[in-house]
Amino acid sequence: MTSPSSLLPAVEAVPFVRDLAAHGDRPAIVTRDGTISYANLAGRVARTAERLGVGRRLVLVVGANTVDSLVAYLGALHGGHPVLLVPGGHDAALASLVETYDPDVVVGPAGGWRVEHRRAASAHDLHPDLALLLSTSGSTGSPKLARLSHTNLQANAESIGEYLGIRDTDRAATSLPLHYCYGLSVVNSHLARGAALLLTDLSVADACFWELFRQTRATTFAGVPYTFDLLDRVGFAEMDLPHLRYVTQAGGRLAPERVRHYAELGRRGGWDLFVMYGQTEATARMAYLPPDLAVHHPQAIGVPVPGGAFRLAPVPDHPDPAVGELLYAGPNVMLGYAETPADLALGRTVDELRTGDLARRGPAGLYEIVGRRSRFAKILGLRIDPERVEALLSRHGVAATCVGGDDELVVAVVGEADARSVRRLVAEEVGLPPRAVRVLVLAELPRLASGKPDLAGLRALATTPPATTPPAATPAGDAGSPGDRTAVGDLCRLYAEVLDRDDIRPELSFVDLGGDSLSYVEMSVRLEQELGHLPANWHTLPIAALRAPQRPRGRRRSLETSVALRAAAIVLIVGSHIPLFTVTGGAHLLLGVAGFNFARFQLTAAGRRDRLRQIGASLARIVLPTMAWIGAVMLFNDQYRVSTLLLVHSLFGPDDARTEWHFWFVEAVVYLLVGLAALVALRRVDRLERRHPFALPMGLTVLGLLGRYDVFGLDARYDLPAALVAGWLFTLGWAAARADGFGQRLLVTAAAAVTVPGFFGQPSREALIVAGFALLVWLPTVPSLGVVNRVAGVLAASSLYIYLTHWQVYPHLRDWPLVALAASLAVGIAYATVVGRVGRWLTHQASTFR
Repeated sequence: MTSPSSLLPAVEAVPFVRDLAAHGDRPAIVTRDGTISYANLAGRVARTAERLGVGRRLVLVVGANTVDSLVAYLGALHGGHPVLLVPGGHDAALASLVETYDPDVVVGPAGGWRVEHRRAASAHDLHPDLALLLSTSGSTGSPKLARLSHTNLQANAESIGEYLGIRDTDRAATSLPLHYCYGLSVVNSHLARGAALLLTDLSVADACFWELFRQTRATTFAGVPYTFDLLDRVGFAEMDLPHLRYVTQAGGRLAPERVRHYAELGRRGGWDLFVMYGQTEATARMAYLPPDLAVHHPQAIGVPVPGGAFRLAPVPDHPDPAVGELLYAGPNVMLGYAETPADLALGRTVDELRTGDLARRGPAGLYEIVGRRSRFAKILGLRIDPERVEALLSRHGVAATCVGGDDELVVAVVGEADARSVRRLVAEEVGLPPRAVRVLVLAELPRLASGKPDLAGLRALATTPPATTPPAATPAGDAGSPGDRTAVGDLCRLYAEVLDRDDIRPELSFVDLGGDSLSYVEMSVRLEQELGHLPANWHTLPIAALRAPQRPRGRRRSLETSVALRAAAIVLIVGSHIPLFTVTGGAHLLLGVAGFNFARFQLTAAGRRDRLRQIGASLARIVLPTMAWIGAVMLFNDQYRVSTLLLVHSLFGPDDARTEWHFWFVEAVVYLLVGLAALVALRRVDRLERRHPFALPMGLTVLGLLGRYDVFGLDARYDLPAALVAGWLFTLGWAAARADGFGQRLLVTAAAAVTVPGFFGQPSREALIVAGFALLVWLPTVPSLGVVNRVAGVLAASSLYIYLTHWQVYPHLRDWPLVALAASLAVGIAYATVVGRVGRWLTHQASTFR
C-alpha cells in the first residue's frame, strides 16, 4: 500500500521529521493516556502534511504541550511548509501575529483541533530555506521573529543530542512550553535521536508531574531559573527518581551558588546537570558547561556546542581589555530577522550572531558572561528599551538618561523635574508598576571620559542612599546608629514606592499613610523581604520603630497569614468552580478575612470622619471595578441583569436567573460595609468601638447568629441576603483582629468551632473555615519561601478581580482544568493591573487639577 507521504511531491523537509518512521515501534510520545509509537506518530504527521496540501504555504500553529499541537508542527515541517509557532492561550499575541503576517493556514484549538485554510495558494513569497518562525525572547511591540532554516533545526538538534549524549532509551518530560525555543529544542533533539517525549503541560510544582515522571520512567527534564525555585519549594532534593539521568538549565543566568548546589546534588543522586546558554536567534543552544566542571566553574556558560564557535569583539570604552562582545558562528545561526511578510522572501542575511552579551574567556577555555552591551533590560518580565523611555520623556520636555537596574528602571533627570510625575508617566507608558521606576533628580549626570553617560555610575547612584535622607522624626536622644538611619531611609523609600506617595515621614505608620488591604499585601511581602521578618502589628508602627534590615538565613521566609489565606482561598474558589478539585469554603473564609482587614484598615485611630472616608474609599475600590466588569459582560450577552449590575440582586432580583448568584460575596461585603459605616457614623457607636474594640464585634456576631440560625424563620420565607445570613463571619473576623490576649483569642476560636459546623452540612467545608479562623487568631505569619511570597502576594492582591472575572474564563476551558485555572488567575491578575493603572491615572489627573 502506498503511504500518504509518498503521494506528496518532493519537498525539503527537516531530516529528523522526515525519518520519524525509521524508529519503528519505539515509543515516541508518552502521555497520561498512553503511548504513541514512532510509526504511529509518523503516520499522523504524514496525514497532517497531506491535509496541508502540496503547495508551500505559511502555516501558523498554536503551540501547546499536546499531541495535536506537536503533530501539527511536525506535519507542517514534513510537508515543507514554513511554520509560525505562537503561544497558546494568548489571544492578543495570536491576533497581533495573524494581523502582521497574514498566515495562509491557521492550526489551533477551536472547539477541537482545527485546520483553517485561509487561502488555497500562499499570499507570500517564501524563501525555500525557510522552515520556522519564532518570536525573539522578550520582544515587545510589532512582532519580531527569527527566521530559522531546515538546516538550523537539524544542526541544533544533532548538536544537542551529541553533547547531552541522548540515547534512544531516554524519555524527556516537556517541562517547558512547545512554543518557547528552549522547550522546542528538547522536542527536536530527542526526536532526532529516537528518544521518547513525556508530553505534559503539568508544572514541576505539581505533585502529579512527579508521579507521572516516576510512572513513565522519565530520564530528563529542562528548567529555567524560576524552575529551580519551584524545585526547592517541592522538595526535589529528597525525591526518589531512580531513572533520572540529566537535568538541563538555560533561559537565563542561574546564580553560581545555585549551579554548584544542583551540580553537587546531581553527583550524590547519580545524575548530571548541564548548564547551557543560547538564544532564539541560534535556534536554541550556543554553549554548554560540561557537568564535571559545574562545581568548580559555576559562573561559566562553558564551551561552544559541537559545530559552533565563539569569538570576542572588542568593546570601546570597556575598562577590561579581556572583555568583548560575544559573537557566535555555526550552522544553527538563523537566516535573519523578519518584521514584515516581505522579509519571508529573504535568504541568509546573518552569518555571525552578535549576542549582545559581554564575555571573557577564562584560563580553562570556558566562556563567562559578565554583562550586556545592549541597554535593553528585563524588568518584572518586560523587555524595556531605555532609549525609547528617554525619547518618550524628551517629548514631554524632560531630559533623562535611563538604565535597567535590579528589578527596576532607573531614570535620571537633570534640573527641576518632579520625580513623582516622571515616575507615573514612565510607569503608565511602559506598563511597569510605579514601584519599579526609580527616579533620580540630579544636578549633573555622571559621565565617562569620552563624554558619554556613565551608566555603571548611574546604577551605583541608584543603590546609594541619598545623603539628604535624614531620620527626620527620630526623637532626640534616640538617633540610633548610622546604619539605623540608612535603614529608615530605605524603608521610607519602600513605603513611597508601594503607596505611591512622596510625603513619607519616619514617624508615620502604614495605616497613617492611608494603606489599605490591597497595598497591605504588597507591603507585607516586600517588608518581610527587606527586614527578614514581619514585626507584630507592623502596619500600626511608625517606620522609624521598625527594626533595622537584616537578611534572613537561608531561603526561609515568613508570609502574613491573612495574605496567605486570601491567596489560597481564591485558588480554592476558582479550582472548585471549574472543577479541578472540590475544596469548598474559600468564599466564606474570605468573608472572615474581609472583616479582619476591615478592623485593621478602616477602624484606625483616626477621627470618625477619616474612618468614614476610608470605608468609602474601600467601597469605591470594590464597587467600581465590579460594576465595570459586569457592565462590560452585559454588552456581549444577557448573562446578567440590571439588578446584578447595581449589586442589588439579592434584594430585588428575580429567582429564575441561574448565574445571578455569582456575585453574592461582593454584594455581602458591600452591604456589610455600608451598614457598618452607618453604625460608625453614630458618635455613640464610634466611642463604644474605641472603648470596647473586642466586645463590640463579638456583640455584633451574636446578633448575626440570629440570621445564621434563622431564629425568626425569615430566611426560610424570604431568602435573606447573604449579608444577613453569613454576616457573622465578617464580624467574627473583625473580632479576630481585635483579640488581645489568650482568653480573647480562645473565645474567637471557640466561637468559630461551635457556630460554623452545621452551617453548610458539609464537614470538610466547615473544617476549612474553622482552620482559617484559627490561623488568623493564633499565627500572625506562616513559614514560607521568597518565591511563594511573591506568588501569594500577586494572588492575594488580585483576589477580588480574579473572583469577578473567572466566571467568564473557565467555562470555555473546562476540558483543560489546569489551563482553566491558570487562565482564570491570569485574567484576574491582568484586570487588577488595568484597574490599578486606571486608578493611578485618575489620582494623577485629580492632583493635576487641584
